[in-house]
Amino acid sequence: MTITHDTTSHRFAVTVDGETAHVAYALHDGALDIRHTIVPEAIGGRGIASMLVRAAYDYALQQGLTPVATCSYAMAWLKKHPEFHGCASGEYTDGSCAI
Repeated sequence: MTITHDTTSHRFAVTVDGETAHVAYALHDGALDIRHTIVPEAIGGRGIASMLVRAAYDYALQQGLTPVATCSYAMAWLKKHPEFHGCASGEYTDGSCAI
């Protein structure tokens, strides 16, 4: 799978079996905040969301940005990966995304 990064629209995306999954992020105050993670049901259960979140947070660290999550999936991912030293955004509420 090839993950693409569109810096203009602040998205990491991948297309699998004709379906496109993505994470959308915002940059603010020295942080990269994943706002939402979308994986179509037809390609769910393959670890695609995890790969997209990792790509976004790897990019954040490469750029000297703090990984932040508004998206509940991204927050759960950060909890499983404390080595990223990420945190919840001020807008984060359990079970939500900023759509």
